[in-house]
Amino acid sequence: MLIHDMKTGDRFEGYYILQNIAQRTTSAGKPFLTLNLADRSGAVTAQVWDYTGPIGPADVGKVAWISGLASEYRGAPQVTVYRIRLAAENDDFKVSDLVATAPIEMDETWAWLLELVASMEDKDYRAVCEKLLAAYGKQFRLIPAAKSMHHGFVGGLLMHTAYMLKAADFYAGLYPTVDRSLLLAGTLLHDFCKCEEFVTSPLGLVAEYSLKGQLLGHLVLGAEAAGRAAQELGIPEEKSVLLQHMILSHHGEPEFGAAVRPMCIEAELLSYLDLIDSRMEIYTEAMENTPVGTFSGKIYAIDKKIYNHER
Repeated sequence: MLIHDMKTGDRFEGYYILQNIAQRTTSAGKPFLTLNLADRSGAVTAQVWDYTGPIGPADVGKVAWISGLASEYRGAPQVTVYRIRLAAENDDFKVSDLVATAPIEMDETWAWLLELVASMEDKDYRAVCEKLLAAYGKQFRLIPAAKSMHHGFVGGLLMHTAYMLKAADFYAGLYPTVDRSLLLAGTLLHDFCKCEEFVTSPLGLVAEYSLKGQLLGHLVLGAEAAGRAAQELGIPEEKSVLLQHMILSHHGEPEFGAAVRPMCIEAELLSYLDLIDSRMEIYTEAMENTPVGTFSGKIYAIDKKIYNHER
């Protein structure tokens, strides 16, 4: 049974991905396991009562066979797990049932992206992009764009970046004061170092954050990578600094994670393109789980519920 199809009172069994595992104790002193179960249709919070192991936080990202009961807690879906064990090598399950993938043609999108990079008029920005594509391209094509907030599926980062690049190319043509090459380079590279920020599971999903990901984050890592590439290529310092500024400021405001606020027209535009695409995906994913004519539950990423109207 897919998580999306579970209804309160349903008994189920099947294979699911384990996420966000934590061992806790009730107020009565009894041990229990709290975690998320995930498949290609979504994720749900689960509890395993009176549980001491062997499954624990080290098993994040692994697949497990589970039987349980679908219920709800404070209006949100939840699962009570009765039996749980890690999947064995000879277990018969489909990875495609477990891992959601980007709804795009991956090879075609990748080829289009490379053609767009080749179209950059500024050879310096183009050279930095090509150098970093050579270093990170294999991971960049496959990893999610986030652990859970948006584009949290295989190929999500490629999809997120490609959609932003299409919008960036359009706006660069609309506003002649925008440096197209700088905008495209900053858009391409803005999340590149999520390749270093994330630790991915064997199935390709984000299992946890790396040490550098937690202590530095992908903005700082990305700016450092762009700066190193520019230095190795002999790029003029101002261009290197502008590109690093694009990456460091693409979250817009410090309260949203930006290291600095955008202070050039391309950086300002990039921050809005990132916000638009992430919000559209959050809405899209929420609408898939919200019947037409109803409101969703509260979506914590945007701090509100949304209405799914008939189209």
